[in-house]
Amino acid sequence: RTNREMWDELVGVHVRSKGPLGYNVDDFRRGGTALQAVELEEVGDVAGKDLLHLQCHFGLDTLSWARLGARVTGVDFSERGIAQARDLAAELGIEARFIHSNVYDLAKVLDDTFDVVFSSYGALNWLPDLPAWARLIDRFLRPGGFFYLLEAHPFSLVLPDERGRTDLTFANPYFPPAGPVRIEEDGSYADPAAHLEHRVSYEWIHPIGETMTALAAAGLRIEFLHEFPFCAWQALPGMVLREDGYRHLPDGEDRVPFLFSVKATKPRASD
Repeated sequence: RTNREMWDELVGVHVRSKGPLGYNVDDFRRGGTALQAVELEEVGDVAGKDLLHLQCHFGLDTLSWARLGARVTGVDFSERGIAQARDLAAELGIEARFIHSNVYDLAKVLDDTFDVVFSSYGALNWLPDLPAWARLIDRFLRPGGFFYLLEAHPFSLVLPDERGRTDLTFANPYFPPAGPVRIEEDGSYADPAAHLEHRVSYEWIHPIGETMTALAAAGLRIEFLHEFPFCAWQALPGMVLREDGYRHLPDGEDRVPFLFSVKATKPRASD
C-alpha cells in the first residue's frame, strides 16, 4: 500500500514534468516517443505484434510501442497511472488496452498470450519474488516469443547519489539484506524539486545473477545479457547528457555499468 500511494502521487508529478529529466508529455502529444536507442534497437520491429508491458506507469512507453505498430497491453498497480494512460490513449486516438493489476495477480484478470513481454527502468526493485515474476512472464509468452528487460544495473545502485560527490565509493549493499529496504526521500527522478506527501517506499535489491537465474528456471532461453556505461536518468550528480541521449560520467571514462538489458525467448516445442 505504501508503494502504491507513492506511485499514485508520482503520476501527477511525472505528467507535469518537463525538461531534460522530465517525461515531456506535450512532446509526446506532438508525435514524439518515450523510447530510446537501446530498446528500439534490441527489441526490433514490433509492427503487427502483440506486446505486453509490465509495470507501465502511465503508459508513455506503451503508447510509443503502439505508434510503432504493436498491439499493446499495459499493466500497472497504480489505479491513477492506468487512468492517466487510458485518458492519454483516448485523447491521441491510439489503440491500447490498459489493465489495473498487481503483476503477481495478472493471470487472474488476463488470459491472453503475447509475442513480446516488455519491462524497463525501475521495475525489478518493486518486486519481492523474482521466480514468481519470471514464471508469470513465461505464462504470458507465446512459444517463440521473447521477454525484454532494460533496467538499472544493480552495481550502479551501490554508489552514493549525494550532491557534490564525485568519487565512486560504495554506499549501499550489492547483495540483498533480508526483506525490503525502506527508503524515504523527496522529489523524483523526473522532477527532483517536487515535494511529495508520500515519501516512503519499500524496495528490493536483486543482483543480476538472481534475475538471470529466475528467467532460466522459468524455462526461458537467455539470448543475451548486455551492460551499458551510461544511464537514461541522472543516476549520479555530475553526469553529462550527451548527443546519444544518455547520461555519462563527466570524465569520459566508461568505468561503471549503469544499465543492463536481457532478452529471453520462450522455446517452441521443436526447439
